[in-house]
Amino acid sequence: MQQPVQNLESKIKELWPKDGPSSLEVEKYIKKYSKEKIVIKCGGKVLLDKSLLNNLIEDVVILKKLGLTPILVHGGGLGIKKKLDEQNIKSKFIMGLRVTDKKMINIVENVMTEFNKEIVDALNKKSCKAKSITIKKNNIIYVEQENKELGYVGKPNRVDSKLLKEIIKEDFIPVIIPMGLDEKGIAYNINADTAAGAIATSIKSRRLMLLTDIDGVLDNKEKLISEINTVEAKELVNSGTIHGGMIPKVKTCIDAINNGVRAVVILDGRKPHSILFELFSDKGVGTLIRK
Repeated sequence: MQQPVQNLESKIKELWPKDGPSSLEVEKYIKKYSKEKIVIKCGGKVLLDKSLLNNLIEDVVILKKLGLTPILVHGGGLGIKKKLDEQNIKSKFIMGLRVTDKKMINIVENVMTEFNKEIVDALNKKSCKAKSITIKKNNIIYVEQENKELGYVGKPNRVDSKLLKEIIKEDFIPVIIPMGLDEKGIAYNINADTAAGAIATSIKSRRLMLLTDIDGVLDNKEKLISEINTVEAKELVNSGTIHGGMIPKVKTCIDAINNGVRAVVILDGRKPHSILFELFSDKGVGTLIRK
């Protein structure tokens, strides 16, 4: 079991990065989030850029050592694209989701497994116990096909929250590949945001954080919207202001909030310590979506 944080002030001083949010604001938020489950989805450039990945690892380690319960779900979109390009396989997207055939699903799994191992190894080196959760070892996501047009793309219909909670209870940071199995044991790719949303919903996490490559949700003048509710988010999707890959992100946010997650944040994972700024500062970063 995770032990309560002792000597909070000295702990903050010891762990806090110089370029993180003001340590004066931190203590009240640590108390607010103590022992709370925080599901973090990372992907895109964060996984391909060593300095960004190191930044993410540092933030997750700080959360863990300060008594929060981080759960990591990682994508692999750009890594998958790179591997497909090397093999001259063209990607097609429908509503922000990659059409995936039988050959492609093996490439997806291989790329995801490499990313997963890298993240787990990096956390373990920082004296944080981390555990890989994959479809081969200890699958927790069960799916049905999204639709025939998308091929091997699944939508979660069940998460094994009991197994996930056992892993958390053993003091591991779960590092989860966004893939799942159907009732016949066939593997499906899952949009990483959708997978993170299903996981957050299954354990009723305090926060779901979707790290992306832009500031957050933008209005029709390309300016950041700092906070919206689910009704406003739906209107932005219907009007076309939210489009492309942001559609599944925002739909995930709405579903998660409607099913017990307190709030969801879409934020720029390229910014140093964006997770810490969002959780532990008055201003926050990105777009906060609430009910």
